[in-house]
Amino acid sequence: MEGVLFDLDGVITDTAKFHFSAWRVLAREKIGVELPADFEADLKGVSRLESLQRIIRFAGKTGVYSEAQIQAFATEKNTNYLKLINSLTKADILPGIKALLDELQQHGVKLAVASASNNAPIILDKLGLTAYFDTLVDPQQIKNGKPAPDIFLAAAQQLGIAPEHCVGLEDSIAGMTAINAAHAVSVLIGDPAEFPEADWVVPTTESLSYDLLQKVYDAH
Repeated sequence: MEGVLFDLDGVITDTAKFHFSAWRVLAREKIGVELPADFEADLKGVSRLESLQRIIRFAGKTGVYSEAQIQAFATEKNTNYLKLINSLTKADILPGIKALLDELQQHGVKLAVASASNNAPIILDKLGLTAYFDTLVDPQQIKNGKPAPDIFLAAAQQLGIAPEHCVGLEDSIAGMTAINAAHAVSVLIGDPAEFPEADWVVPTTESLSYDLLQKVYDAH
């Protein structure tokens, strides 16, 4: 195991609640639809523009908005989201992640963030974790978002490591599919029943460790 490729939301910290809160306000005020609580799962692990397209389809308004309007909606949502995440601190790092980063660093494993979030640099800075990562993939430079493998392939390339020598950490089906398609080893956080195609599943981030990741990597 030469590299570990991290998703951000749901793996390093939980900003999904802030994303969905910002989307709900945007959907209500600009698109005229109330998003049900279970719609949050439909937006997990996908890009800002793809999330917006899913909301527009849900509202039955496909083709109603111009490209300029869609871009304006996306910008407004992000502005609202940034206000919400302004309160993030080191206390918002998910359990076990800081210890995992320390262990991986001590063993000389290279680390990358492969997140669809354009705000990853801001979030990592607020969490005090920026220095741990050798590279952050810019999602705006990626042609195809998750579940395509592009962002994980880019992360491995930026580390100078073959994806087959990396473990990817995710918490979404789209992310799992992307890791598998990149031919990295997929470790998912959540319910095993939800991720039958993952190489390994842990119930929470607290279960992650260098030894576990190395063991799963060796087995696959």
